[in-house]
Amino acid sequence: MNWSTEDVKFMTRALDVAEQGRGKVSPNPLVGCVLVKDGAIIAEGWHDHLGGLHAEQMAIHDAESKGHSSNGAIAYVTLEPCNHFGRTPPCTEALMWAGVKEVIVAHYDPNPTVRGKGIQVLQDAGIQVRQGLLETEAAIQMRPFLYWCQHRQPLVTVKMAVDTNGSVDDRNQQAQRFTSEACLDRVHALRIECDAILIGVETVVRDNPQLTVRRVETERQPLRVIIDPNQRTPKDAIMLNDGYETLVMGEEFSSLAALLNLLGDKEIQRLMVEGGPTTVGSFLDQGLVDEFYLIHSQVTHQQPVASNIDAERLTSAGLSHTSTESWGEETVHLWTRL
Repeated sequence: MNWSTEDVKFMTRALDVAEQGRGKVSPNPLVGCVLVKDGAIIAEGWHDHLGGLHAEQMAIHDAESKGHSSNGAIAYVTLEPCNHFGRTPPCTEALMWAGVKEVIVAHYDPNPTVRGKGIQVLQDAGIQVRQGLLETEAAIQMRPFLYWCQHRQPLVTVKMAVDTNGSVDDRNQQAQRFTSEACLDRVHALRIECDAILIGVETVVRDNPQLTVRRVETERQPLRVIIDPNQRTPKDAIMLNDGYETLVMGEEFSSLAALLNLLGDKEIQRLMVEGGPTTVGSFLDQGLVDEFYLIHSQVTHQQPVASNIDAERLTSAGLSHTSTESWGEETVHLWTRL
């Protein structure tokens, strides 16, 4: 389908406003909507929090608050409007009530409760619908949601920091972070995008971490998951006593696929693995890693603990190097399953 420059501009804006819900709406996806009339945007909306207005509903409300009529407008929406009652009424009804004449959709909704029904309902009501504008960009934005809809398991993201020689820890010192403050800010920004964070019991014993989001404003904390087949988690571990939810998984979940199925049933759409070499290696060996953030520090450990992670290991696990960027003083290589 041929799209005009104006169409692309308005959908790009819809994708931009959708970002305002990042880290706040899971298990719902990021969605943005702009209403256009006479070639100009008259209102914008996005899904901001669970139970709040959906993007289309917020945009219609925004138009009303500004004194604009939505009647005859074109709605640019990044995801197919829903046609079912969930935490909010159907967005298809809102669009029909508002009198929009056309809806342009970036990506269809693979959720079984929608799957084309939203588009069909709008068309049956006489509203013109076109789909596929910036579909790839929308798919990237809502990748964890789409992955969960397809597999009913979370997308697995690994974060690992290594020194100049590929070591993850220095046994010559007490457990401590060896990356910069700016890098830590980026890690917490990544955590807020994840529904759960997983480590092995060795990391609990050595580091006694919190695994919470502390450096980014948030109203929710990710679920923490500890793989502990031999019940070695200390009773006084911070994760067991700080009031936030932690799951300790015993030997019955030694199969990581079973664990991912359980998390998928809990609507965990993105899992961040922050464990040590053994835990990370298990995910890699079983082909379960979808993204790998490898953080290279300029520190050199005196008594190193090998990560056993290099380009060959990541490539053999089905990952490809896709980008390099700086997080503070550190260089970060992103490897992704394409």
